[in-house]
Amino acid sequence: MNSDLERAGSAEAGAAAVSTHTPAAVDGPGNGASRWTDGSMTTRVKKRYAAERRFRFFGLVAVGISVLFLAFLLVTMAAKGIGGFTRMEAPVTIDFPASDVIIDPQSLEGPGAQGIVAGANLSATIREAAIAQYGPEAEELFTDGAERALGDKLVEDPSMLTRKVTVELPVSSKVEIAAKDEGDVESEALVALVEAKGDLSRSFNSTFLTASDATDPSAVGVWGALKGSLLTIIVTMVLAFPIGVLSAIYLEEFAPRNRWTDMVEVSINNLAAVPSIIFGLLGLAVFLNFMHLPRSAPIVGGLTLALMTMPVIVIAGRNAIKAVPPSIRDAALGVGASKMQVVFHHVLPLALPGILTGTIIGLARALGETAPLLLIGMRAFITSPPQGFTDPASVLPVQIFLWSDEVDRGFVEKTSAAIIVLLIFMLLMNGLAIYLRNRFEQRW
Repeated sequence: MNSDLERAGSAEAGAAAVSTHTPAAVDGPGNGASRWTDGSMTTRVKKRYAAERRFRFFGLVAVGISVLFLAFLLVTMAAKGIGGFTRMEAPVTIDFPASDVIIDPQSLEGPGAQGIVAGANLSATIREAAIAQYGPEAEELFTDGAERALGDKLVEDPSMLTRKVTVELPVSSKVEIAAKDEGDVESEALVALVEAKGDLSRSFNSTFLTASDATDPSAVGVWGALKGSLLTIIVTMVLAFPIGVLSAIYLEEFAPRNRWTDMVEVSINNLAAVPSIIFGLLGLAVFLNFMHLPRSAPIVGGLTLALMTMPVIVIAGRNAIKAVPPSIRDAALGVGASKMQVVFHHVLPLALPGILTGTIIGLARALGETAPLLLIGMRAFITSPPQGFTDPASVLPVQIFLWSDEVDRGFVEKTSAAIIVLLIFMLLMNGLAIYLRNRFEQRW
């Protein structure tokens, strides 16, 4: 009994001591309540706001630098490449009845008109007419581009073969460079001669968008390389997209969790980081040396790029599938849907926007690759657009690489113009990705 009274008394004494010393602990210096009264908390809040303002400032600076670099790239490419979409032309008078050109005008109305004018030796006729009009110095005024342009004009109007006509033909690249005050003395003298007897004019170079590779800068075009890129990307998409998406679905929804699947996941992640030239070596060894597929063909380029793009699609697909809320799966299973129906009727439609975005970005990266395509032989000199997936072809990145290595200064503008075409094509693909993402996006 006495011990109980003693414990009760000690408890009351402890409570009194706590009640006596608590205000002192709260109000004493260096304790919690004092931080609100001595200004230290206000200082900490000001420092936090200052740190946030600095972070926002550095973020804006980083974005501004990125925009400046992008603007510099676009302005530089536009300044150097706009000239590739135009050409300098000079008038020349040709008397076809008195020339050596022997072509029946009616024969140019059939499907083989381009072949007929290509074998008519129009270059000699153009050279003779230029010398007669401008003098002996004008022998190199026109080159292959003029021959092709005159052939197109004859196909459009075969009646020109029956009379004397004056046509505007593109001048050689040396004369065009000299017209910009960047050529040698001989070319500048030829420009002065042409301007004295006729006006040099600038017009849109439609040949650049409709022709293929050539040795003369005035006759080159990007259509052959652009068509090769389209065929190659089609093969890449047809192979990489279904295989990559199905692989992502299996690994994320059906595959058991064991060492085998862990090894497969690690391998896929490693393949996504492998340099592209390694895939080029793989394509060279498997598709060319072992399977003996045609060299420099879109089918081989597409297979090689599909190997490189597939890991990217698998990773993007798994992330998109993983982002679907588990409640969607639980609700579908709760109403009696099978596992297959849950995946393909509910999960896949919701994950499709993310899958498509990752796929298009992967294909855009594949479109800009050069190294793997060089190893499988897609750097050949192709003068005609490919007609199928097994025909020899080139692609835009490789074409840009080849033109940048040319000695003729006339290829400088053509290289920049081809880069502009490639950038526009990639922007269109990114725009397609945004459209597909918005088109198939579903809310839950």
